[in-house]
Amino acid sequence: MVVTGVTPEIILVLLVLAATVILFVTDKLRVDIIAIIIMLTLGWLGLVSPAQTFSGFASNAVISVMAVMILGYGVDRTGMMIQLSRKIVMIAGANETKLMTIVYSVVGILSGFMQNIGSATLFLPAILRISKKTNIPRSRLIMPMGFMAIIGGTITMVGSSPLILLNDLMIQGNLEPFGIFAVTPIGLVLLVASIMYFLLLGRYVLPSDDGKTKTIPVQQEIIETWQLPGNMHHYIIPKNSPLVGTTREDNSLKSRYSLHLLAVKTGRDILYAPWRYSVFAEGQVLSILGTKEDAEQFAADYSLVPVGNPERHTEEIGEEHAGFAEIIVRPHSPYTGKTVREVAFRKQHGLEVILSLTKEGEHRRDISDIPMNPGDTFVVFGPWEKITRIGQGPEFVLSTVPEEKGVTASKGPFALLCLVGGIALTFTGVPIALGLLSGAIVMILGRVLTINEAYQAIDWRTIFLLAGLIPLGIAMEQTGTAAYLADGMMGMLSMAHPLLILLGIAVLATFFSLFMSNVGATIVLVPLVIIIGTSTGLDPRGLALLVALCASNSFILPTHQVNAFLMTPGGYHNGDYLRAGGGMTILFLFIATGLIYIFFIV
Repeated sequence: MVVTGVTPEIILVLLVLAATVILFVTDKLRVDIIAIIIMLTLGWLGLVSPAQTFSGFASNAVISVMAVMILGYGVDRTGMMIQLSRKIVMIAGANETKLMTIVYSVVGILSGFMQNIGSATLFLPAILRISKKTNIPRSRLIMPMGFMAIIGGTITMVGSSPLILLNDLMIQGNLEPFGIFAVTPIGLVLLVASIMYFLLLGRYVLPSDDGKTKTIPVQQEIIETWQLPGNMHHYIIPKNSPLVGTTREDNSLKSRYSLHLLAVKTGRDILYAPWRYSVFAEGQVLSILGTKEDAEQFAADYSLVPVGNPERHTEEIGEEHAGFAEIIVRPHSPYTGKTVREVAFRKQHGLEVILSLTKEGEHRRDISDIPMNPGDTFVVFGPWEKITRIGQGPEFVLSTVPEEKGVTASKGPFALLCLVGGIALTFTGVPIALGLLSGAIVMILGRVLTINEAYQAIDWRTIFLLAGLIPLGIAMEQTGTAAYLADGMMGMLSMAHPLLILLGIAVLATFFSLFMSNVGATIVLVPLVIIIGTSTGLDPRGLALLVALCASNSFILPTHQVNAFLMTPGGYHNGDYLRAGGGMTILFLFIATGLIYIFFIV
């Protein structure tokens, strides 16, 4: 289709497109809010029909993404990653090259069958355990693991949102969609090349060290790493104590004394991390974490009596029944932007927050009113069952916890069967969305997870982003805007060699994905390159696939959700991504361009 003039509809779509780019770049609104605004704007302007305005919610891409999220969460719930990390360490031992090769390969392959942020979230605790067991600094493992999670999304057509969305855009452009493993040869080459990049150049491009840890018991390791007070102090509240009848909120143990109230024992009952409105009573035993001087000052101010046998009380609430753990805020956690106080953390989870680590630094006193963000790390204390439970929810992922206290993987094989079965159905001609969603519902019926947990597993921000931007692609094609823009690009590319055209498209898709959603970049560029391919005689399917691949080429800035999530756990800065990701970006561009040229153009 060749457009000779600019119509009012094209002008309107170009204005909406410009507004979309500006909103994404300025980052003033959440991406899902932007997508909803764009979707409604297109409908109100009459650029798409009412049915097309909301067609994204019924698209195969959106249903497939929802199903992949449920399946990935189901596998996570079984605790299979703990077992996997043990086997990796058992096979690789302390050989760093062998260990990195196995870890990166496993992460990349896993990402081919679930959302890359899900794969990174699943494997982060395993990476941290491996780091501590082998004495390899986490800074040398976490960033490459995140990069492999992103690249692994190019191994199958369900590994990343751009590739899942691509088939819907292909159908809109009257092109044959790709099979689930059509992209696998390219994705595997990208993965192998990226692994080799870090094996050969990792010591030069990655942060040199973050302080090697000793191979010591996990509880001791947490205490030493975070410089926590090693001893608990136990006091009985006598009848005449000013504490009687007051609440934790009234006495400000943390701000006034730098103390943490870990547990309150009443008779034989132990209440861990008592809520701030819990009332103190005569005869209760308080278990407190802090320095000896601070604890004695608190006891003197409130006429508290030391218990007769402090070792016995320490054992009762100690490592056998409770302990310390590190938890990390999940990507798109419902707690994002909220504070510990706002979510009533102690009341909801029964755990005491000891300290937090954010991009701004470490916080020990003023924790309750700091907004939480993905990747923020918290050290908590509480009973093992509640620590395990918090790691199974949508808010946090467990970073460090004694492995013998973790969940069992009794339903792991069944969960894996559901995932493999959903994918296998697509080979019988069943649409990808239908096959994957069938696997997800079998997982629910098999009680791997409940329906409520399945709803929690879905990242609704991503769903609304996809569904909201799909009408933009429809509007660009129907109004002739894609053809108009393609004509302009053809004026610059008409005399170029096919390899240069491919490289130009790859660079454009990479650039767009750095500053706006990779989904948005795919929706904007795929209709354009389909027309360019038709006009130049180049295979439009190959050009469209190149766009969807390079929309995942997001390494030089921590703008991709995987990179943003891993910044705090890895202790990285923007410069670290620029140094390590610069070479990765160039490597990705040339491999993707070259293979698309070989498979689709030559």
